[in-house]
Amino acid sequence: MGKQFTKIEPEHRSFIERQKIFFVASAPSTGRINVSPKGLSSLRVLGDNDVAYLDCTGSGSETRAHLTASDDKRLTIMFCAFEGPPVILRLYGQGQSLMRGTEAYDALLPHFEEMPGARQIVRLAVELVQTSCGMGVPLFDYKEERGSLVRYWTAQGLDNLRKYWGLKNAKSIDGLPTGFAPDSMAGMR
Repeated sequence: MGKQFTKIEPEHRSFIERQKIFFVASAPSTGRINVSPKGLSSLRVLGDNDVAYLDCTGSGSETRAHLTASDDKRLTIMFCAFEGPPVILRLYGQGQSLMRGTEAYDALLPHFEEMPGARQIVRLAVELVQTSCGMGVPLFDYKEERGSLVRYWTAQGLDNLRKYWGLKNAKSIDGLPTGFAPDSMAGMR
């Protein structure tokens, strides 16, 4: 049976910080629901009701489009134990996309190891934490991070990255605008 909490308890934080992968779910008021896997040690617990992850450029930008288009800005982050005791942990709340090159992005960036291709920080104001057993989740052994995404954006350089944002990250698959501004999204420090 699932248990609900109003904040991230110390044992939740410890579990979250051990995970190598997490999943982000978002949806606009109409249109497709999106679920994206994330890794690269990109998530940080900032407080009892505050988490954020550094988001690297991918083939689309559904989360930002959904957060920009939605009045309620619903966002869910899910973690699964793929080793050890079976646990699923979900964080529910209101999301916020902080575009690279903005003061808000720069203010949170010291919490992360900046990576080539980073385009935003997604922050979640956690309203509800829910745990459940996860006994149906299989066991997997972690091998290593794939370095290919970071290597790819390093090789492409900032000019090609900005072109990509303009071509591939300007709208969601449903045509919702992301509001990314490639020319003002600053380079690596």
